Amino acid sequence: MGQLPKDIVSRFVAVKIVDVLEMKGRLKIYRLSENGKEQLVRILGQGEFTGELAVFNETVHDSYAEALENTELCTLGRGDLQAFLLKYPTISLRIMDEFARRLGQSEKQAASFATEPADTRIAMYLAERADAANSSVIRRPMTRKDLASHLGTTPETISRKFAEFEDAGWIRQKGQKEIEILDLDALLLV
Repeated sequence: MGQLPKDIVSRFVAVKIVDVLEMKGRLKIYRLSENGKEQLVRILGQGEFTGELAVFNETVHDSYAEALENTELCTLGRGDLQAFLLKYPTISLRIMDEFARRLGQSEKQAASFATEPADTRIAMYLAERADAANSSVIRRPMTRKDLASHLGTTPETISRKFAEFEDAGWIRQKGQKEIEILDLDALLLV
């Protein structure tokens, strides 16, 4: 079990760290473009994992992890993880389920980037978060900068669209991270 203080950034090298099972805290997983722009891949919470691609090949992992708060991690090396998966095949199936979910999410996000304007992507994100939470009040798990990276836009566009949605009566911002969906139907029509 390792500990990562908030704001520590580490590069995952596939042959050294394969699977990170987050026990406590949150990690931001991202990639850097050639010009140094950060592209958010996902925010990991308790019990989630990353680095799974290294199970299947030995290439250098090109993702970075940043602790968003003090975080405790459980890591497994490639050989240990492969032996564990052979011993417990039901866990292999759970990992494959997660692969399929992430692949579907990535394909949906890529199609959205190519075909939808920023306001639609933002509205759909809010609607999906409300659906996942089964609540009209949602809490953003990331900063506006990270949300912008995740949705392929800028933090300024996020702020402007949130303000426009609020002025239209579709949402109510409650502090820095909480948003109440007031008119889901209107959001889905953006």
